[in-house]
Amino acid sequence: MATAQSAIRKAKQSKVESEVKLSKEQILHAYRKMLEVRRFEEKAGQLYGMGLIGGFCHLYIGQEAVVVGLQSCIGKADQTITTYRDHGHMIAADTDPKIVYAELMGRSTGCSRGKGGSMHMFDIPNNFFGGHGIVGANVPIGTGLAFANKYRGTDNVCLTYFGDGAANQGQVYESFNMASLWKLPVIYVIENNEYAMGTSVARSSSTTELFKRGASFDIPGMQVDGMSLFDVRKAGIEAVDHARAGKGPMILEMKTYRYRGHSMSDPAKYRTKEEVDCVKETRDCLHNLAQYILTEKFATEAALKKMDDEVREIMAAAADFAKESPEPDASELYTDVYNV
Repeated sequence: MATAQSAIRKAKQSKVESEVKLSKEQILHAYRKMLEVRRFEEKAGQLYGMGLIGGFCHLYIGQEAVVVGLQSCIGKADQTITTYRDHGHMIAADTDPKIVYAELMGRSTGCSRGKGGSMHMFDIPNNFFGGHGIVGANVPIGTGLAFANKYRGTDNVCLTYFGDGAANQGQVYESFNMASLWKLPVIYVIENNEYAMGTSVARSSSTTELFKRGASFDIPGMQVDGMSLFDVRKAGIEAVDHARAGKGPMILEMKTYRYRGHSMSDPAKYRTKEEVDCVKETRDCLHNLAQYILTEKFATEAALKKMDDEVREIMAAAADFAKESPEPDASELYTDVYNV
C-alpha cells in the first residue's frame, strides 16, 4: 500500500513540476532558502539546549517548503504575519539571521531589541509583522493589514499564517466574515502539521478538511501538499493573483509536518517514532527537492554539499554574533511601553 501511494504521489508531483514554471536559478535559490531555515532552526535547538535561549522556543523543522514557497509568490511590498513558530518565516522573509539569533538570546542587537524573544519577533523593513504568542490573535491583525491595503488603494496582499489548532478559534471566523464582506486582499495560510500542541487534528476538529472552513463566508479554499515546493508555489500564485485582483480572501490549507515537538519542552510522546521516520524518509521537502535538482542536473551532489557547508558557516557565525552581543540596558524597561 505504501509503495502504491508513493507511486501516485510521484506521478502527481511530476505533473505539478511540469506546470509550475521555475527556472534553474529560482529552484536553487528556493532550495538554499529552505536549507537556511532548517540549519537556522537546528542551531537554535542546540542553543536552547545550552541554556542560551530562555522561555518557549517552537521550531519549524520539516515545514520549510510552506513558507519558502509562498514567499516566492509575493513582492517586497506585501506583508507577512504569523504565530509563535516564527523563526523560519523571518529567515524566509530575508531577515538577517544574526538579529534573529540575537533576539532569541534576548540581546540588544535583536530585531525587537531583545524584548520579544522567540515568540514576538518583528522586522518591519521586510514587512514581517510578527510572531504572535496568543493562539489565533495574529489572524485579525493580518486581516487589518489587508484592510489597510485596500483603504490605501494599493494592490498589496497579506499572507496570514496560523496552525490547525488556531483554526478553531472564534476570532478566526470573525476575521473570515470581515475579509469576505469587504473583499480584503488576505490569504489565510493554515499550516496543518497534524498536531495542535499534542492533540491530533482528528481528535480536536469535527471537520478535518480545514480548507473548507471558509465555505459559509463564501471564501474559496485549497488543500495543498505543504511538503512540496512546487505544489505550494502553484497554489500560492493562484491565491495571490485572486487577492490582488480584488476578489477577496482565500484559504490555503498546507498539509505539512513538524519533526520536533510542539516546543522544545515537548517530548512528543503522542506520536510514534515510526510515524515521524516515515515522513522524513518519504516526504521530506529538502531531500525531495535535492533529488529533483540532481535528476534535472541543476547541480551536483558536491555543489549541494558545498551550499550546505556555506549555510552552516553562516548560521554558526550568526550565533556567535548573538552570543557576543550585549544584553539590553536596564533603561530599556521604560521604552516602547504604552502609557494609558
